[in-house]
Amino acid sequence: MRRFSLWLRGKPFVADSLLAAMLVVLDVVALVANAESTNWVLFGVVTSAVCTPIAWRRRHPRTVAVAVLVVSLFGTTTGAALGETTNLHPSLLALPIMLYTLVAYVGRRDALFYLIAVILDSILALLLFDEDLITSVVFGAMMYALAWIAAEFLGARRAYDEAVEARLVVAEYDRDRRAEEAVALERTRIARELHDVIAHGVSVMVVQADGASYAIRKDPERAEQAVANISATGRQALAELRRTVALLRTTPHTDDMPQYGTAGLAKVVDMMSKAGLYVELEQTGNLDDISPAISLGVHRVVQESLTNVLRHGGHAPRARVSVVRRDSGVHVEVINRDVGPTASTVQGTGNGLLGMRERVAVLQGTLDAGRTDDGQWVVRAVLPLE
Repeated sequence: MRRFSLWLRGKPFVADSLLAAMLVVLDVVALVANAESTNWVLFGVVTSAVCTPIAWRRRHPRTVAVAVLVVSLFGTTTGAALGETTNLHPSLLALPIMLYTLVAYVGRRDALFYLIAVILDSILALLLFDEDLITSVVFGAMMYALAWIAAEFLGARRAYDEAVEARLVVAEYDRDRRAEEAVALERTRIARELHDVIAHGVSVMVVQADGASYAIRKDPERAEQAVANISATGRQALAELRRTVALLRTTPHTDDMPQYGTAGLAKVVDMMSKAGLYVELEQTGNLDDISPAISLGVHRVVQESLTNVLRHGGHAPRARVSVVRRDSGVHVEVINRDVGPTASTVQGTGNGLLGMRERVAVLQGTLDAGRTDDGQWVVRAVLPLE
């Protein structure tokens, strides 16, 4: 029965046709029970005219309601004119059925007008036929009240179902949007990590290779040292790249991130010094007990900033790095000390600065980068500890 009910719910015309057929059966039973006192022709006309439109009650509720009401009035007046003593038509249950339909599918205003018209029809039937007044009034009131209440309940249920369906649609859309955003964020994270690893190492290697090409004839020892720095930088970049790819293949865990801290900053400064960048490093506070994510963020900001100084700082680049741990967070400042006429005119892609901004934003920090009044280029970042 549940399966049949679900099937009927998707086919309203079939369900309403079965309802009309049931009303016809009820009228036929009433006709057989009162065959001697019933005008067969009038009975058949009223039954057909009342039951047939019920099959279209949900497609054309107003039209069917008016048709049923008109047929009811016709049956009442014609039956009284032909001398019938009772208005026995079980198919007239179509009247409360149409009241239910109007309340549920059209609105209370139309249903109220229809109910007033039905009450007038009932009063006319009571005046023209010999029926028990109290029984008719009580039964009619209960029947129409039940139809109205059932329609209100169905309307509330339908509104609830529509709201749930709308929420499911919104939830599905939000799920798809979140999935797309997660993919975009993951792609951004991969691009940022690869840029931090590759750009830094390659930039240092390019600078060292240029220096070696200039010094290979005049100063072989210096050229040899530059080649050794290229080799060391390449190995370190390759190891860093392998570690990054390994993290991207699995779910990253905070504990898996290495603690860069003081040693990591010193290593970056030492590598840059070997590449020809003069760096002044100032560290204040303990940087070794902060969370790995913040530690990595500080490391990447300093690394990318110094790489940019090396690339754009001219033939004798100088930089000053200040990393200060405070109660609220870690303050990082990197200053390019030489951006005058001898500075490099090489135009960057902007990906390094963009990557720094994204990384700092992920850590809920702030980053400012730009030229100061005295012509220096400064990068300032604040990474909260919490």
